[in-house]
Amino acid sequence: MTRSAPGNPIAHAAGNLTIVLHGWPPLVTTAILAAAAILVAIVFHAILFRLLPRPLRDRGRATGALVARVRAIVLAFLIVLMLTTVVPQAPLGPGLRFGVLHALSAGLVILIGWAVLLAIDIYTTRQLSHRPDNIQADAIARKHVTQWQVLRRASHVLTIIITTAAALMVFPAVRDYGVSLLASAGAAGLVVGLAARPVLSNLIAGIQIAITQPLRVEDAVVINGQWGWVEEITSTYVVVRIWNWQRMVVPLAWLLEQPFQNWTRDSSELIGEVHWSLDYTVPMDVLRRKLDEIVHATPLWSGKVVVLQVTHALETTLTLRALVSARNSGEAWDLRCFVREQMITFLQKEYPYALPRRRVDLERTEAA
Repeated sequence: MTRSAPGNPIAHAAGNLTIVLHGWPPLVTTAILAAAAILVAIVFHAILFRLLPRPLRDRGRATGALVARVRAIVLAFLIVLMLTTVVPQAPLGPGLRFGVLHALSAGLVILIGWAVLLAIDIYTTRQLSHRPDNIQADAIARKHVTQWQVLRRASHVLTIIITTAAALMVFPAVRDYGVSLLASAGAAGLVVGLAARPVLSNLIAGIQIAITQPLRVEDAVVINGQWGWVEEITSTYVVVRIWNWQRMVVPLAWLLEQPFQNWTRDSSELIGEVHWSLDYTVPMDVLRRKLDEIVHATPLWSGKVVVLQVTHALETTLTLRALVSARNSGEAWDLRCFVREQMITFLQKEYPYALPRRRVDLERTEAA
């Protein structure tokens, strides 16, 4: 029977309990030791969090919510620690004992990975908590949110991969297989590499987007002829909120290989254009004054650009173009529609003859 390590009260108590249960079936003794270890971990966990100050236990506060999130991982760590202490005292065969210890070591590695994921979530959530309400008008805030969202997703993927690999490497058989697989350049390695290529390419593309930022959260973009806003950037794809509330999912690797329009990369302000086809008799000076009056009457106009020009002189009509500025893409669209409607109403009421019309000249011929 394995002797308990000196100075370790848990191991000493487990050894004494094993002596008391001498003569019992080994599986029963092991189950009792495991149950006792789990019970001690639960009691110690309850006492530990009971001793915390009341503000730290209040879930309505940020610190209380943080403590509530770490309670589960602390309990799991205490259980694994207690089981690791008592398993050497259990009446198990050497092979089974080492197998259980390897499983507990793998569990400890998984708990460390879980803790890293939790730390990443806590830190990134704290960084993203400073996000303003009107993020479309703040380019720096959109850059900040995009970087932290993409890096959080990429960190999650990398942490899960490293944790899984480290947990598998605890077992000698899996470790030897992994080393031999990495050392060989056979068909199996080629198949694994080809299968992992899409995931790795999207992961690398996500990191590239977080660094170079060709697009950011709440940017107004046009992808494949669809106009919308970037709603979410994950480690593998981008979610675009189209103007009709539908969602378009675009893989990151594809996005970096295809051209797309970003209307708000440097600034959220946009210049919208409105076109009319009118008759040659339209009074341009009157229309310029009316356009200035229309944009000054709406808060959608940013107060920077208002221009009315004749861009084409066709056979029967003139093509007029108005340029008006807005603070973001949504207001630019609404402002364009508002200006178009108001100008048409004004022309119908005051200058109906300036609307497009077809001319026909009739010549009277004298009968012979």
